[in-house]
Amino acid sequence: MKAFPTPKINLGLNVKFRRGDGYHELETLFVPCDAFSDVLEIGEAPALELEIPGADWPVQEDLTVKAWRLLSDEFGIPPVRIYLEKHIPVGAGLGGGSSDAASALKLLNALFSLGLSEAELAQRAARLGSDCAFFVYDTPMLGTGRGEILTPFALDLSAYRLVVEMPEGERVSTREAYAGIVPGPWALPLREALSRPVAQWRDCVFNDFEASVFAGHPRIAALKEEMYARGAVYAAMSGSGAAVFGLFEA
Repeated sequence: MKAFPTPKINLGLNVKFRRGDGYHELETLFVPCDAFSDVLEIGEAPALELEIPGADWPVQEDLTVKAWRLLSDEFGIPPVRIYLEKHIPVGAGLGGGSSDAASALKLLNALFSLGLSEAELAQRAARLGSDCAFFVYDTPMLGTGRGEILTPFALDLSAYRLVVEMPEGERVSTREAYAGIVPGPWALPLREALSRPVAQWRDCVFNDFEASVFAGHPRIAALKEEMYARGAVYAAMSGSGAAVFGLFEA
């Protein structure tokens, strides 16, 4: 079975405070986009097999493998062969690994006829990563908590063209991004800020990671300014970086 996992962008990312469990309390709007897509294939095999061409991380710790282990432990599903062809940039703040994991859960659910609903898949996806549950639904969602508490959010960007880019060679680890974060405060709650016209977002919809990430990665900051110079109505870094997106009038 085959799927084509796609990334997300974050419209606003407010980091409220560091929680007692070590995570940060967040507020963000996850929005699906199709700027890139990975290729994921899963089929039954005599033993667990995994192939990720060009991977520079321990493939046995890939989230797709963790998704299989999670369902194997719970339902006793047999070994599989996983082939993952990466096109979503790594270390970009686009959630590529989380999207792969959610797609793996959905493929395994179908392949082995587990009968799990979207809500049941999302509950399991949240155990794999803070934004994994969003990719089960793949529709705009307001994320709170550590990003796993999701609320549907009506959003119409049909009048805009979304452009997603990142400086060549740049990569920002989640650990690096959180190390420099300074939580809040914000002028407006995110829901209220996003209810304003897109032309006003530049002044009220912010990504709290930008200040520290831009300081260490000036090319990412320059790309955001370039987006505005090219005519973007709104531009921001996605997630913890290094990708930057711009909304342009269609």
